[in-house]
Amino acid sequence: MGVLDESGYFTQTNPAWYKTLGYRASEVETRPFMEFVHLEDVARTEKAFHDIKRGMPILKFRNRYRHRDGHYRWLSWNCVPEGDVFFCSARDITAEKEKEDALLSHEQEAALREQFIAVLGHDLRNPIAATGAAVRMAKREPQTDKARELLDMATGSLDGMSRLVNHVMDFARARLGGGIDVDITEERPLRPALEQVLDEVRLAHEEVVIEAEFDFVDPVRCDPDRVSQLFSNLLTNSVTHGLRSRPIRVAARDEGGDFVLSVGNTGEPIAPEALPKLFEPFKRSEVRESQEGLGLGLFIAHEIALRHDGEIEVQSDADWTQFTFRMPRNDA
Repeated sequence: MGVLDESGYFTQTNPAWYKTLGYRASEVETRPFMEFVHLEDVARTEKAFHDIKRGMPILKFRNRYRHRDGHYRWLSWNCVPEGDVFFCSARDITAEKEKEDALLSHEQEAALREQFIAVLGHDLRNPIAATGAAVRMAKREPQTDKARELLDMATGSLDGMSRLVNHVMDFARARLGGGIDVDITEERPLRPALEQVLDEVRLAHEEVVIEAEFDFVDPVRCDPDRVSQLFSNLLTNSVTHGLRSRPIRVAARDEGGDFVLSVGNTGEPIAPEALPKLFEPFKRSEVRESQEGLGLGLFIAHEIALRHDGEIEVQSDADWTQFTFRMPRNDA
């Protein structure tokens, strides 16, 4: 507490000044109070002082005062005019202000994350969709064999770009937002979604033999779109790293109350030291070299598994590498 005069000097101060700011009464009362105010707060403080000299009380006015050791403390002031002096009390709110600033920073970061995800969704997806529509329209028109070949190549490139954007979107949601979104349901069958992935991968990689066996009760309580995305990422990973001369084996089955989906291939085994970071994002070059992708496929598959209360197990040796997704069925 203190008594302030119109010239800007404290004429009386209590011992709390020393406890809060480290100054003795003689140090505070012989210097204009503005000398203690943080430079960025001077203009606001001068205005508040002008208002109180006009007879207006000041309530919960905040500014920073310099501590004797040089750092600044946030104070909340209440000042009441009484004749030609002003009775002032201040409360140290430094800890409260730091919490407020941290919360504001968190809210600003959250807003920035949402803006980033929205930009990805709009500014990247829309041009790809528009270009894809133009290519499809061109393919309906009479074309030379060479032109049709080029349009098919363009379609493949656009599909790859779309998958890449989707992966980055999922990564952004998983790391920057509230996690990959899932729509758990028992109303949609899973088998057709898995079979569609098989058809697409077989069509894109005609040189690869994929043996599949599905033996489970459908529907499965899950998000079929996300589980099929997980399957696609695991299968594409096997196509990338497996030997072309040996088949990839895929199986989906019920096992002890769980739904189990496995994808296996022959090929170079995964190094033991690489296994702990296999599902980290952007680890492609540190685990195994590949000619395409950002190294997000296994990360996203792992995130989808977690969103289904499941897990992905990896077994790899010189003869066989297998990824196994397991989740509780939780049937009603």
